[in-house]
Amino acid sequence: MAKHVLMVVTNHSELAEGIQTGVWLSEFAEAYNEFKANNFNVTVASPSGGLAPVDPGSVDESTPQELLERKAMLEQTVSLNNIDASTYDAIFLPGGHGTMFDLPKSEKLKEVLQDLFERGKPVAAVCHGPAGLVEAKLSNGQPLVAGRKVNAFTNPEEADTTLDKHMPFLLETKLRELGAIYVAAPNWNAHVEVDGNLITGQNPQSTMAVANEFVKQLQD
Repeated sequence: MAKHVLMVVTNHSELAEGIQTGVWLSEFAEAYNEFKANNFNVTVASPSGGLAPVDPGSVDESTPQELLERKAMLEQTVSLNNIDASTYDAIFLPGGHGTMFDLPKSEKLKEVLQDLFERGKPVAAVCHGPAGLVEAKLSNGQPLVAGRKVNAFTNPEEADTTLDKHMPFLLETKLRELGAIYVAAPNWNAHVEVDGNLITGQNPQSTMAVANEFVKQLQD
């Protein structure tokens, strides 16, 4: 029977006046294509449903056509409020700076993450996607990431983007504060951390490593 995967993306489109953001296209599209290649059923959801904007910085003349074609999947996402976590086998959170603003505020996302994680289902996030994990808690009230090896966009990488001053918080700092065992690689190197069914990746370069581990866990 085909596995059912939930991908949750951001609806947030603006960092500051004149600075647009959204989903980082490659982090969504590379993973989406890998899941479809493995015959998974994929639902794309967002906190509000509807349009999930693509970060303009994630698209240029070198972007492969097979990634550009996946922009259509972001035009009419399902509202998280309409999601029944019990019908899914795994969850994947792509990044993009927009995730820093709306994913941590989603009560429904917190419920879905707790349900899937405590059922031993793969929970994966890449780059800024782990922002969706920072408010997630287990049934005992402890942060989902506490005591677990994790990875996400680093403070030095955020400084490299010069967008750190627009962030509501720094993701590396927040994860460390929550008690996560944060493991970083040098800037812009592909890196994935696996701690049981929690799979996290550092940056856009890490998307396929995260997706491959995610697929492996689902197939096992």
